[in-house]
Amino acid sequence: MSNRGLRVILWRHGQTSWNLERRFQGSTDIELTETGVSQARRAARLLASLKPDAIVASDLKRAAATAAELAAVTGLSVTHEEGLRETYAGEWQGLTHDEIIARFGDQYAAWKRGESVRRGGGELETEVADRAAPIVLRHADKLPDNGTLVVVSHGGTIRTTIGRLLGLDSSHWEGLGGLSNCCWSVLGQGARGWRLLEHNAGTLPEPVLGDDD
Repeated sequence: MSNRGLRVILWRHGQTSWNLERRFQGSTDIELTETGVSQARRAARLLASLKPDAIVASDLKRAAATAAELAAVTGLSVTHEEGLRETYAGEWQGLTHDEIIARFGDQYAAWKRGESVRRGGGELETEVADRAAPIVLRHADKLPDNGTLVVVSHGGTIRTTIGRLLGLDSSHWEGLGGLSNCCWSVLGQGARGWRLLEHNAGTLPEPVLGDDD
């Protein structure tokens, strides 16, 4: 990978009613709450100041509606990609966190240990990365030098994509914490590939000043 100074901002969708109920959404198409829409508006104003060159989003309503707020303030169009949807999790979808632990406790524990698990009989995290990471890279390739791509997606999909782009073994992806609603992570091109510059941010980045840059 040649270092063209690219940045990729991975932005999680705003709040939904199922988020509030701690219900596993997966590929279920749930809409934003009013709070979710206002979260997206606030974040869009901040992200617009980073002067993105392109926006790509999951086609599920919660991500598409979040992306639409950034499109409205930047004038950019949004490319929707089915491959950026959240992890399909079969029988887990629609269950609350407590119900999942009660019914699928062993599976949940194995997943948290970093084992390769088809949660609810659904997709492996590596399969999510297999479909999502190439989409991110394809759109990043189209950017001008020093360009910025905003990817509007879902917590699980963003985490697996970051893990893949950083070259981390999938057993370590759990080491990347989750993203809050409408927060984002930033990847930048470094000398040896992608670097995680910010994770689960909700404010504008400050430059890194110190011995580690």
